[in-house]
Amino acid sequence: MTKIGILSDTHSYWNDRYALHFADCDEIWHAGDIGDISILERLRAIGPKVRAVRGNIDHGAVNREAPEIEIFRIEDVKVLMTHIGGYPGRWSPGMKRLLRDEKIRLMVDGHSHILRVMFDKELDLLHVNPGAAGVQGWQQKRTLVRLTIEGDGFSQCEVIELSR
Repeated sequence: MTKIGILSDTHSYWNDRYALHFADCDEIWHAGDIGDISILERLRAIGPKVRAVRGNIDHGAVNREAPEIEIFRIEDVKVLMTHIGGYPGRWSPGMKRLLRDEKIRLMVDGHSHILRVMFDKELDLLHVNPGAAGVQGWQQKRTLVRLTIEGDGFSQCEVIELSR
């Protein structure tokens, strides 16, 4: 069983509640628009493994450290994480083919600042966009997601709302 904390679109903003909500997670994933590299350093200080992809506002040290796309396995689940990927029924150009060809079971992205947790029946995968954790943007609610992966399944998907 692997507990994952997922966030996106911090835009250099840090909130100590990230550490509070992710303290018992085995991994933390940041789906881009990190902003300052200090955000990744502070996430690493929480303790677990941190994975991150760069977003369209990222540059410098973040670009050197975070790839545009990452494909990896957690337990028996193949994961794809990127910043701009779309969502079921409205995938970004080429994304649906990549998800199918790679046999992805969990797709994580950010960019829209819109929280979405959706299952794509056609591709047999779970899509998670944790919304925006930072204060920059038009979103009314700041959100994080926690998800448990056990074997080849998902459980305990929690949406955490942060105050504006």
